[in-house]
Amino acid sequence: MRRLVLPLLLVLPVLAILLSLGTWQWQRLHWKTQLLADIAAAEAGPAIPLTADPPPYSKVAVTGRLDHGREALLGLEVRGPVLGSHLLVPLLRDGAPALLVDRGWVPLESALPVHRPEGMVTLEGYIRPGETVGPFAAQNDTAGRRFYSFVPVDIGAALGLEQVAPFGLVVLGAANGLPDPARTLPRPTNSHLGYAITWYGLALSLLGVFAVWARRRLKDPA
Repeated sequence: MRRLVLPLLLVLPVLAILLSLGTWQWQRLHWKTQLLADIAAAEAGPAIPLTADPPPYSKVAVTGRLDHGREALLGLEVRGPVLGSHLLVPLLRDGAPALLVDRGWVPLESALPVHRPEGMVTLEGYIRPGETVGPFAAQNDTAGRRFYSFVPVDIGAALGLEQVAPFGLVVLGAANGLPDPARTLPRPTNSHLGYAITWYGLALSLLGVFAVWARRRLKDPA
């Protein structure tokens, strides 16, 4: 048995790591499943009034006036053969910071008119949190009002807004000309079950390999 002590001491930490990774993914599976259920419930239910600190991806309604004179474009998205972007417009609100609104996708080159409602409007959509810009992110063209990362404070400053909410609103709606709004709330992928099975499977394989090796080692003459 002494011949198994050192190999066992080497195997146990690895086994513990594999099991902990599997357990972590199992916990993430339950968290992600609940998150998806919450998103589905929010999507099916009515929009709630916008608060000062709404949960990310919650479905809300907000009233204000769209400042079409400060429109900007966010990101790039190809639909079929057409290259487009998302139309970003500040929503001015009484007694509250401006809110950056993603009204939907528009082609970069098109003869079709873009609908721009005037006066007070009530919009329904979901809350989009701000992004963290990585070192390899595309550079924004602030002079041309073209942005590739959604950082509300930076975009608001570039558009000349004194105050801007630290989150944005992505409009939900049906296809009815331009811009073309989002249809559903975003849903993150849920691959945690596969990851959990992988880590637990590796732990089981390690145990099996060690058991076969230990059995052969014990049968060998000293």
